[in-house]
Amino acid sequence: MIYRTPDLEEADIAVLDMISAQRERLKVYTQSAPKRWFGSLRRTTMARAIQGSNSIEGYEASLDEALAAVEDDPSALDERTETWLAIRGYRNALTYICQAAQDSTFEFSKQFLKSLHFMMLGHDMSRHPGQWRPGSIFIVNQRTGETVYDGPDIELVNPLIDELIIVLKARPTEPSVVKAAMAHLNLTMIHPFKDGNGRMARALQTLVIALDGMLHPVFSSIEEWLGRNTEEYYQILALTGRGKWSPQSSAQPWVRFCLKAHYQQAATLIRRNEEYSRIYDSVAKLIEQHKLDERSSVPLFDAALGLRLTNARYRGDAEVSELVASRDLKKLCEVGLLVPFGERRGRIYQAGEPLSQIRAANRLPRPTENPYDLVVQRRKHALEQEEAARLPGL
Repeated sequence: MIYRTPDLEEADIAVLDMISAQRERLKVYTQSAPKRWFGSLRRTTMARAIQGSNSIEGYEASLDEALAAVEDDPSALDERTETWLAIRGYRNALTYICQAAQDSTFEFSKQFLKSLHFMMLGHDMSRHPGQWRPGSIFIVNQRTGETVYDGPDIELVNPLIDELIIVLKARPTEPSVVKAAMAHLNLTMIHPFKDGNGRMARALQTLVIALDGMLHPVFSSIEEWLGRNTEEYYQILALTGRGKWSPQSSAQPWVRFCLKAHYQQAATLIRRNEEYSRIYDSVAKLIEQHKLDERSSVPLFDAALGLRLTNARYRGDAEVSELVASRDLKKLCEVGLLVPFGERRGRIYQAGEPLSQIRAANRLPRPTENPYDLVVQRRKHALEQEEAARLPGL
């Protein structure tokens, strides 16, 4: 027996409605005549997911380094480091998930899970990539070193995964975000691999949601949010798991945790869309002011976001040769829009003061509302309105 989906209460349904409205809004942003900067949004969102999920496991990389993994550019990290191998492996797995989500014949299977695991950890054969763990397993909080969970006996792994696959393949009877949350919980608690179970569970959650077809997989992920809220993530898993395999325990706290994560992550993406639109418009005005070629718009937009540019990244975004890129970058430095650092092939470019000012001027407040608190507030307001309507003379 695996963990079962809890009965959804009125508050849960209200939060799901709020998330659904957010996803509809994101669908309009990302699928209806996307702006020129949409490619940057998709790349950076995927990079943040990679960065967040790997940071939970102790692999700390900057956004630029995670973005280098997305673009398969080894210049931002030494290829020999374990961090680079980890984020590159996770990039491969997420790229495969993006493909699987668009495959009308895709089916879940044990071999799919093993293959995805091999993509993530194939760089280290000592971790048994693509195979179930050989023995007992313990979940350790990477931040504190504390053992927080003892997984089920190895003899139970294969039959439990069989049960999970049946659930994943079944026609959904609950919203995709709830089904995905339960897939995440069950894979984490079964803990079928020697290492990488958390990354696998988070990637599986993303895929289950992406399969409903509403949003691109990178906009379905809460991995960035989990990376920012790692301690709360560990606490809710510990509360639900109770230290050992306990599928009879209620998964309601876990589902509510995931719904809050989805709401806040979607709010972050909506806020970024609004910020990015304003920033891009301001960058376009700068380009017109300095009589620059429009091909510089996307690279300058990236720089305004705080990302570093290289000749290679400029060439890719502007679709020009190395020589033209060098000339453009030289001109952009001369007018003060970029600032160069380093020499020759190691040279990078960062935002000059005008771009930094654009970024600062267009920052919007970061969303922090707990959707369950919003539900309580709305109910209270509705009751007050109803009570006021009953009072005579009003």
